[in-house]
Amino acid sequence: MHAPSRLVLAMLLMIGLNGSILSIRTAHGQGSQIPAYVLTAEDNAVLATVEKDGDAALRFLEQMVNINSGTLNVTGVRAVGDAFSERFAAIGFETDWIDMPEGMARAGHMVATRTFGSGEGPHLLLIGHLDTVFEENSPFQTFERDGDIAHGPGIADMKGGNVVVLYALKALVENNALNNGKITVFFTGDEESAGEPIAVARKDLIAAGKAADYALNFEGMSPGYAVIGRRGSSNWSLEVTAPQAHSSGIFNDRVGAGAAFELARILNRFYGEVRGPFGLTFNAGVMAAGTLIEEGETKADQSAYGKGNVVPNRAVANGGLRFMNEAQKDAAREAMRKIVAANLPQTTATISFEDRYPAMEETPANQSLLARLNAVHARLGLDPVESFPPERRGAADISFVAPHVTGMDGLGVDGQGAHSPREFMHVPSMAFATRRAALLIADLMNSPAAQRPAD
Repeated sequence: MHAPSRLVLAMLLMIGLNGSILSIRTAHGQGSQIPAYVLTAEDNAVLATVEKDGDAALRFLEQMVNINSGTLNVTGVRAVGDAFSERFAAIGFETDWIDMPEGMARAGHMVATRTFGSGEGPHLLLIGHLDTVFEENSPFQTFERDGDIAHGPGIADMKGGNVVVLYALKALVENNALNNGKITVFFTGDEESAGEPIAVARKDLIAAGKAADYALNFEGMSPGYAVIGRRGSSNWSLEVTAPQAHSSGIFNDRVGAGAAFELARILNRFYGEVRGPFGLTFNAGVMAAGTLIEEGETKADQSAYGKGNVVPNRAVANGGLRFMNEAQKDAAREAMRKIVAANLPQTTATISFEDRYPAMEETPANQSLLARLNAVHARLGLDPVESFPPERRGAADISFVAPHVTGMDGLGVDGQGAHSPREFMHVPSMAFATRRAALLIADLMNSPAAQRPAD
């Protein structure tokens, strides 16, 4: 089946209060009605509560968007987290705040947990993030609505998704639709710029993933798709040294090739020999060669000085590597190491790697979770969604738990323009995402625990 066109926004859905009619609204304003089916009385009660709370949810989203929570605004991130904590506490969740070390300059993470019944059923981990890319000096600061479009910093990435989690759980709790198991809500405060060291910044999230049976992330949706695979990412750093000498002697046995040519050789061979496997990409983000190289606050900040009649004695390059799975990452790194070791005369080169985000592989367990989502779609009379191509989706917080738990992403609101002052959300998509999330959460909580991936 072909994926639906984005022009036909099949996800902008209005389910009637009685749950019996599903109206599909298109980008052109035309609508049609088809019957929903296999909705229980409990389903209809949950959907009616979502409908009833729609205006309140949008007002709360507006309040959250209007609080600046750029990653480096520790006070603002904490304020957004506190507001969500109050709302989760109001529906019976125990809340906590995980502080990060002061030197990390990050606010920390909000966690809300609730056990239902004996707690012996499935354990769900629901993931979001409180921060945005828009710091306090950004001119893009406020929520604005124009009909079915709402603009605002972080509205789609991902404060809208956080509100979906809150109001889906509110509808389930108020209708006593969760009878067993445990839910952990984990909203990080630094998804857009993870604190260093990243092992500390994500330690608690990883632990939560290891304890869960399912992990659902509420980053923005792509209509017609869900995310059950993402590429991982890591960094690499290359350093080359060579004798400094007068350029008249370059290429002789004593002077050799110089650091710049060795750097060029390595990068050219990376392009010709490492490139190729599906989904594997790597990039040299910054390079410098000369007789004096100075690094700024980060490896992204390099300055160089050199002269045309002096053979450069040093060269550096720093870049990123993206991969479909750990085996692909390891194979690429090994190939890069071998190329680096085959030095030109009188040069030496070393390469180091830094792990960042692991890959979220499109496993059979994740495919089964996608089938569970499509079962919800079928009950609502909707077409099934497909797996979003993993090679086209960047890393996210769910990547850290993906090696340990069955997971899915892209369950938040529909919008565009993330990370830009054009960011917006299709307003009806929030109600749709909340309805869908509520039914999916209830189905997962009322079923046997998932088979866990082997660590």
